[in-house]
Amino acid sequence: MADLRPDNPYAPDRFPDRERRVEFPPDAKEKFEYILTRYPTKEAALLPTLHLAQEVFGWISPEVVHYVGSLLDLSPATVFGVVSFYNMYNQKPVGKYHLQVCTNLSCMVNRAYDIYEHLCEKLDVQPGQTTADGRYTVAEVECLGSCDTAPVVQINNDYHENMSVEKMDAWIRSRS
Repeated sequence: MADLRPDNPYAPDRFPDRERRVEFPPDAKEKFEYILTRYPTKEAALLPTLHLAQEVFGWISPEVVHYVGSLLDLSPATVFGVVSFYNMYNQKPVGKYHLQVCTNLSCMVNRAYDIYEHLCEKLDVQPGQTTADGRYTVAEVECLGSCDTAPVVQINNDYHENMSVEKMDAWIRSRS
């Protein structure tokens, strides 16, 4: 089962590297400007802006937290509070395929932990880690809101419902 100790809030990787600047490329800036037209305030545009940032940068680094805050006139603490609240924002780089196994009650009783533990063993990773080749990250998530089709595995942004160890193996084989 996953290690339940939280990360050290004072770890050096939690703070931005002042030498590393991030900025949206022109096409993403255009999307950001459009996002702003869809919301009554800049703060209301925070979630879609974070989605855009994750799409562009792959994850929400401390530098991205500061950048998004500067775009929306929000403090880094406000942005980080949102990033750390939702599990849909990656706070560390993830693999090409982000395998998120729901282990909430409905999924748990339908053998989600079998899937989760099997993935970690098969892919030779610890919970939350990425394979050496950068292809797969395996993570446990609390609830994906699809209890009637449990167990559920979210792969990147797609739900895979009524999953089993065998179905996950077949999915992995299809990507090899």
